[in-house]
Amino acid sequence: MVAEMKGKSKLCLQVEKDLQWLSQFGADTRKGVTRLLYSTEWYAAQEALKEKMTENQLTAYYDDVGNLYGRLEGIEQNQKTILVGSHVDTVVYGGKYDGAFGIIAGLIAVEHLRKTYGMPKRSIEVVSLCEEEGSRFPLTYWGSGHIVGLYNYENMSQEIKDRENITLKKAMEQYQFGKGHYKKPFRQDISHFIELHIEQGEQLEKKQLDIGIVSSIAGQKRFTVTVQGESNHAGTTPMTHRKDALAASCRFITSLLDMSKKYEEKLYMTVGKLDVSPNVPNVIPGKVSFSIDIRHGEDGVLDKVEHEIKVMLREIAINAGVTTEINRWMNEKPVQMDKNLSEISKNISEEKNISYMSMVSGAGHDSQVFGPKLPTCLLFVPSKNGISHSPKEYTSAEQLVKGIQVLIELLYKLAY
Repeated sequence: MVAEMKGKSKLCLQVEKDLQWLSQFGADTRKGVTRLLYSTEWYAAQEALKEKMTENQLTAYYDDVGNLYGRLEGIEQNQKTILVGSHVDTVVYGGKYDGAFGIIAGLIAVEHLRKTYGMPKRSIEVVSLCEEEGSRFPLTYWGSGHIVGLYNYENMSQEIKDRENITLKKAMEQYQFGKGHYKKPFRQDISHFIELHIEQGEQLEKKQLDIGIVSSIAGQKRFTVTVQGESNHAGTTPMTHRKDALAASCRFITSLLDMSKKYEEKLYMTVGKLDVSPNVPNVIPGKVSFSIDIRHGEDGVLDKVEHEIKVMLREIAINAGVTTEINRWMNEKPVQMDKNLSEISKNISEEKNISYMSMVSGAGHDSQVFGPKLPTCLLFVPSKNGISHSPKEYTSAEQLVKGIQVLIELLYKLAY
């Protein structure tokens, strides 16, 4: 067992200081952080982290899409590398914990292990993944996706543009990425991926628990529903003769959200986007389109819910005298985390008297990209009021440290 860390208050100060330090790269006047892929702020953060890795006696290097690594070399040859970290990019006006905590936690954990036990048997690398959020370009998991071979920047970067019409290729090359100056990002030498993250929900806080050990990351299905009615005069068309697309849509949305209740809070349903035509006060809406986002930890449940949605949609359409069309444009399968790593994390928590629960993550993380390819562990610490992607994002230093303690012990068991 790893020796208990001395001076926990000192560690609290360290993690607070380091997170505040990293948040200055992209800090805005609203007290948030905006650090978009291949932006000036993003590059400044990566360069600062590279310097910190070097100061911590890690070998720091980039790959050709801008993932940054700090390597602590293992003494045993021909062993695969243990990878720990998270993403450095943020949403627009985001907080200072999402993604960043996983990187800082990895650096603190590896520094503690090196100072306490020396060099590990197996190499450990702390990774600052270049992108996860999809906030600048219409893509997500650009960093982890390249590591596991889902993306190939040489084929994609010229076609993808941001809102300013800047191509991904041009943005990459501004900082000398994508030119072959660095090693290719695809890797086959990684044995495990471990990610420590804020929960971005309020289950842990409500249950007053310290750690969430993620068993799986929920699958997602997303749809666009189009309801076609008939536009007509608001003052002359009798209520009984109307083909009101908005009224039908509202009935469907209400029924949809009611349907979710029978799944005991394990199914998440959201209607987040609504377009109404012609969208004027004195005309009956003739056409409506809206989005549906459904998430659950079991693929079979998602398929069942999709079927129920389609049946419900047909029934309401018939009763309302409208026609409907539903288009599914996302179908991500649930991803299971490694059971052995989860079990080790549970044992560590019990040994250290750290309270925990097993849980499904409704939010996506880089762990879901690594999970199908290699043993992956995703650990959560509580989020105050469940807030994330916001300057109000907050987790106390004491709670952050408990996550780091579990991370240190897990890395010790795997690498030493």
